[in-house]
Amino acid sequence: MKVLVIGSGGREHAIAWSLVKSDKVDQLYAWPGNPGIAQIGECVEGSVEDLDGILAFVEAHDIDLTVIGPEVPLCMGLADKLENAGHKVFGPRQKAATLEGSKAFSKDFMARHNIPTAKYEEVTELSDAYEKLSEFSYPVVIKADGLAAGKGVVIAENETVAKETLKEMLS
Repeated sequence: MKVLVIGSGGREHAIAWSLVKSDKVDQLYAWPGNPGIAQIGECVEGSVEDLDGILAFVEAHDIDLTVIGPEVPLCMGLADKLENAGHKVFGPRQKAATLEGSKAFSKDFMARHNIPTAKYEEVTELSDAYEKLSEFSYPVVIKADGLAAGKGVVIAENETVAKETLKEMLS
C-alpha cells in the first residue's frame, strides 16, 4: 500500500513512523514532511494549502491512503476534495474540522449539546470584552477564534494581562 502523510510536524512524524512499521505499507510519502520523516519515507516539496497539488500527486502516484495531520488543510476541505475524487482519507471532512478550526463554533456546539465545557463569552468588540472580564475569575483563559497554530491561547494571571491580551487580539 502507498500512503501519503500530509504535514511536517512532530505529530506527522509519529504517524509516519507508526505507518512504516506496518507490513501493509510498501511506500510512504510525506507532503512536505521533515528531516525525520525523510529517514523513513520520501518527502515531497509542497504546501499543505495546495489542495489541487496534493490531489494531483495522489492521482499521479496511485496513493492508497492519505493521512492528514494539520488543521489548516482539514479546515480548507482537503479530506472532502480527496474523498469526492474517490480516494481513501484518514481525517475529518471540512464541516467536522470546524470543531478545531473555530473556538466559537466549538464552544457553541458544546453548549448546544450539553457537553461539559468551561464558561465562555464570545466577543468581537474590545469594550464588550473588557466588560465581560468582570464575570470571570483569574487566571482567565483568552482564546482567539480561528486557526492559530497553537498560538491563539493566553492564560492571563490578572486583569492587566487580560486587558493587554484582549487589546492585542481585537485591535
